[in-house]
Amino acid sequence: MRPEKRIDRETHAPPDIKHEAQASGESFLQGVKDCVPTLLSYLSIGFAVGVVGKTAGLSIAEIAFMSLLIYAGSAQFIFAGMVTANGSAAAIILTIFIVNLRHLLLSAALSPYFRHLSPLRNMWIGSLLTDETFGVAMNHITQKSAISEKWMVGLNLAAYLNWLIATLLGAVLGQWITNPEKYGLDFALTAMFIGLLVLQIASRKKIAKDIVVALSAAVVVVGASFVISGSAAVIVATIVAATIGMVMEKWK
Repeated sequence: MRPEKRIDRETHAPPDIKHEAQASGESFLQGVKDCVPTLLSYLSIGFAVGVVGKTAGLSIAEIAFMSLLIYAGSAQFIFAGMVTANGSAAAIILTIFIVNLRHLLLSAALSPYFRHLSPLRNMWIGSLLTDETFGVAMNHITQKSAISEKWMVGLNLAAYLNWLIATLLGAVLGQWITNPEKYGLDFALTAMFIGLLVLQIASRKKIAKDIVVALSAAVVVVGASFVISGSAAVIVATIVAATIGMVMEKWK
């Protein structure tokens, strides 16, 4: 009869997972260091959010609270735009809720690595998770089989504080910048995602499959855009390409 694996009393994690995470140097400080590649992009995107918020008539305090409570670049752009268009509070709340629903999927993808933690500690990690920190975490996971709570908290907090500072800078200095697109700030978010994608593809070392998935997504989004709207075409292409990648992985 196989003996049951001992559970560590402090973290409730199997010893092999805990020791592997500690041995790989996954400390809080290492999480902060691993967040550095996204900080410059966060500065430009957050700065643009602050500028747009200021242009929409929001005060510096309102922009700060928006960053602290919403903490989502796309949602904050939407918030500023709907405020400018005199949208109702109910419409703004519902729109932001729908846009941020993707965070449920991001948290669900990372949850198996933190299932040994209490629900409260999982909520603490999930509440500060963004598209960018998720990308960094998944890239980290492809290189190492373990990921620690301290590392994830360091990654999340570094991004969170940097985002707050960036949006405040944009709010303060935004009165002198009336056209953010002139400086390429509108492309910062896209550029950062491209960088994270390239890093993840390089670390996975499955170039052929990744190219097939990328080409499939491109073909589908172009073809679907003739029938449906561009936004819906992107969603359809994402689902189709992800399904193709999954089938290729399972078939292999």
